[in-house]
This record gives sequence, C-alpha cells and structure tokens, in this order.
Amino acid sequence: MQPERAASMIGRLTALLLLSCSFSALQSLPAAAQSSKDVIFLNQAWSQADREWYYQFSQGSTVIFYDVFLNLEVAGSEELFRSNANSERFGLITQTPSSMNPDGLPIGLAKGTLKRAYINGEMPGEYIGLTCAACHNSELYYQGKRIRIDGGISTIDLAAYIYALDDALQATLADAAKFDRLAARLKASGDAKAALRKRVESNAARVHEYRTRTLVTLTEWGPHRMDAIALIINRLTNILPAIPENWSTPLAPTKPPFLWNAPQGLWTQWRGVQQVPIDRNLVETMGVFMSIDLQSKSPKEGLFDSNAAIENLGQVENLLARLAPPSWPEDVFGRIDREKARQGKDLFVALCSGCHNVWPYNWTEPNKYGKRFILVGLTPQTYVGTDPNQFETARPYAISGQLAPYMPGPFKDKPLVDTGAMYLGTQRAVLESALAKLKLTDAQLVNLLGYRVLPTPRPPERVYKAAPRDGVWATPPFMHNGSVPNLYEMLVPAAQRTKKFCYGREFDPVKVGLDTRCTPGAFALDTALRGNSNAGHSFEDAPRGNGVIGPLLSDEQRWAIVEYLKSIPEQPGRVTPFGGPPLR
Repeated sequence: MQPERAASMIGRLTALLLLSCSFSALQSLPAAAQSSKDVIFLNQAWSQADREWYYQFSQGSTVIFYDVFLNLEVAGSEELFRSNANSERFGLITQTPSSMNPDGLPIGLAKGTLKRAYINGEMPGEYIGLTCAACHNSELYYQGKRIRIDGGISTIDLAAYIYALDDALQATLADAAKFDRLAARLKASGDAKAALRKRVESNAARVHEYRTRTLVTLTEWGPHRMDAIALIINRLTNILPAIPENWSTPLAPTKPPFLWNAPQGLWTQWRGVQQVPIDRNLVETMGVFMSIDLQSKSPKEGLFDSNAAIENLGQVENLLARLAPPSWPEDVFGRIDREKARQGKDLFVALCSGCHNVWPYNWTEPNKYGKRFILVGLTPQTYVGTDPNQFETARPYAISGQLAPYMPGPFKDKPLVDTGAMYLGTQRAVLESALAKLKLTDAQLVNLLGYRVLPTPRPPERVYKAAPRDGVWATPPFMHNGSVPNLYEMLVPAAQRTKKFCYGREFDPVKVGLDTRCTPGAFALDTALRGNSNAGHSFEDAPRGNGVIGPLLSDEQRWAIVEYLKSIPEQPGRVTPFGGPPLR
C-alpha cells in the first residue's frame, strides 16, 4: 500500500486525521545584514507588521538553546555561527534588529520555548527554532538590487546549514579554548560552566543524530531544495520512537512550493495529498526539530505530547490566506510586452489551463460552511513524466514497536504496518493530544481546519498538483525538484533542456529564472543524478502522455507564453478571496 492510499484510508477511519509550511555555498553575498530600506518590496498585500510576524513567529521547533546559538562559534574559527556572513553562506536572508526581532535573526529563525523534556536527553528552556519562512521566503538578486518575495522559494541550503551547525557544536565540545570562549560570552564559571557543557552536549547529540540519520542522502540537495517528506517520515517512524530499522532513504530533493493561494486551493503539496491546513503545517514542524514524546508507555504518561504551537500555526494560515502573488517589477526587470503577453495568454489557455487554473479561476461548489476552493490539476506522474522519486522515498513497511496499540483501524496492535499508516496514525495522535490542551470552540476548530468538511476525500495516488501560475515567475528553479533553471526551458522538448547547470540567487529576467553561469561558489546541479531528473512536462511532436503534455512550440510561441507568465497577476496586490468570490 502506498502512503497516499494509507492517508485516505485513515481519513475515512477517523475525522481527526484531518488535522507540510522539509554542502555547497551560494554565490558570494553581502556580509552585512540588510535593513528593509535596502530591499525592494513588491505589493503582496501584507503590511510590514505582517511580514515581521511571519518572519519570526515560533511554530514549536527547538534546535539548540537560544543563548548558545547567539554565542556559538563556527568550526575552525572564532567567527560567530549566527553572524550575518555565515548565515548568508547558507542562503538565509539576514536582517537588522527590530522590536519583533531584537537580536537581528535571519528570516525563518525564531526564539521558542521547550516546556519539558519530551525525549531522553532534552532540557527545557529557550531555543532557536526554524519556521516555515526559512523555506518559504526568498530574495531575487539583479544588478545589485534585492527583490523580496514573501511566500516564495527560499535559497536556504538546509542540509549544509545543519552540517555546519553540527560541526560547530562538535568543535566546541572538543576544543577547550573554543568552549572557554563560549562560557566567557555567557558569563558562566564554576558550576554554571559545568551546566553549560551539559546543555551543549544535549544540543550536540540531537543535531548530530539529525545530521547522521535524518539527513543522510544519496544526492546533494543544495540551495532551494530538501527532501521534506523523508525528513518528516524519518522523525515520526524512526528517530523519535527510537526504531532505527524504520529508516527511509531521502531520495527526492524538492523545492518548497510557493504559498500564495495555498489556503484557497482544494489540494496542497506537490503530490496533492493534503487539504486540511493544520495537518499540513503541523507535520512540516515535525520535520524540523519539533519535540515529540513517542517513547513513553501510554498517553497518560506523556506519549504523543509535543511542543506544537497549534495557535500560531492556525494564525499563519490565516495570514497566508491574504498574501497576494507577486507582480513583475517592470522598473527593475524591464517592461512587459502587453501584446505578446495577450498572445501568450491565448496559447496558455488553450494548452495549459486544463491543469493550471487561470484567473478568475474555476472553483468547487460551496460546502456546508459556504466555502469554495480553487480547483487544481492532479496529473498522474505517468502522464506528466517528471521525476518519480517523491513516491519512492518511504520504505513500504515499518515496525510499530511501542506505538502498535495506537495504530489506526486494521493496523492496531500489528507489529509490522504500512509506513504511511504509521506516519499518519502517529501524526493524528500528536495532533489530538495538542488539540486536547486548547479546548477550542467549534468555530475555532472549523477555522483551524480551514473550513474543510470531514472526512476529506481520498486523494488520487501518484499525481502531481498543477496550481495556478500567478507569480510563478518569481519562484525559480522550476519543476517540483528545481531541475529546470528558467520558464523558457519548461516549454521546450525535455531532451533539449540543460542537463548540468549552476545557480545562486542572481535572477535572469530574459528567460525568467536563475543565472546559470558557474561563478565561484555557485551550486552545480546534475540532472543525471537520482532525484534530479528534468524529464517530462515536454512540448514536442509525439503522442500525449509518457511525459509529453503538449505540441512542439515555435520559438515565438514560447516567448509569448513566457511573457504572459511574467504578466500575471495582472493587478498588483490582488488577493484571491478565501472561500471563493460571491456567487453570481
């Protein structure tokens, strides 16, 4: 049974299943943090207060102690790990201090609190954690200008960043002088210094385990990409329940989807398997250091208790529901040829709108809450022909161990279960435990569920979601695995695409994508490696299916479609109404 099938079956078994914001340096970047006045903000309908909250809210992730993070040195030098120069090496967007962010953390890093020790070796306290903005926010660079894309595709090299953090922690414990400098910064001496060492040892063990078990992969991910599915599955079925036999190989480096229109869409995630937002947002946090007790004997003793910040995860979904897709900044990238864009729209509607919905969009019928959702294409992988490794990451079966009594439906008390069932059943139990603490009203719960009616329908298996393309120009590299550098190459026969290329943050406004020159420090992507295929979604003279989705286009037609994709949304700051526009 595929994990998608397990997901739909479990959804029918219980309504509460209802309930994801996943080593090489980038091109050389400025070493100093940039204030908001140095950044070009596009009209995406958010205020500065909205942005600041989104950039720094806590969603329950706890990586290492906050004071340790602020004072930790990188391995091999006395430079602080949290320095702007070091953060930018790994693609984080640095900031100056503000009232919301007094320590000037990069976007996507936040202070949070670990309330208790959920697993052996943890210690309560204030921690640094990751948020959805770490992977779902970006800046494009062009001729010295920086263009902020809220809800866009991050340039973070997540694996490399965690590797470097592990190196820093291990070096601090091994080098007496390095540890002494950390202790001096924290004014820790005597007993306090001994206690500090225990805290650093606790952090180091957790990060090292994440690096050497969760992040072990066949293909280097680089910036923009991570195997988020494998990160979550490994933590829920292998790491946290301490069942090492359940390890799944991360085989599918994937770029995070853009977030505008996600709350309004019928299905989310690349595989089109999620509808309920709190479910999606909670499992994302599970993959990035959210603490969960999966080792106690029973729920009464703490099993399934977690550090989940459910209310914040609900709040961020409501905030994203009023995020507008970014409009092409003509004063930066050049004017749009409106006549060519009109021709491109005609071609796009004829060739692409069967999967990619176009404004004002086709919507579902109103549900019992009066809400409609944007219809999105769910295209079989065998038809679109793009890289299939998203469906092959998880091992087929898992040992349920101490979680056996809590597996759903027919999997209850079974020693060996479908991996998807263990993943989703555990996720459900963690969510139930977190919700039980909140005592939400019916109205609050409905909002948290994104006004979805339960049980949600069974998702199709092995499909890729094709959402509206408004703002897609700002989200390179393209395809779900970032294997195509620009929009122009999305419209050529797949065999003619670039097979090896480099990229950093520099934008190419002509082909609309990333500058592919192999400048010093750029990441080199080889599409021949597993998980990196740029096959499929091909326009060529051949029967439809098996990777061919449209006819061979002339160069003039390709450029017209590119021009159209630059032009949408036509109205800057246009927010898609959540629940659908009024019925006529």
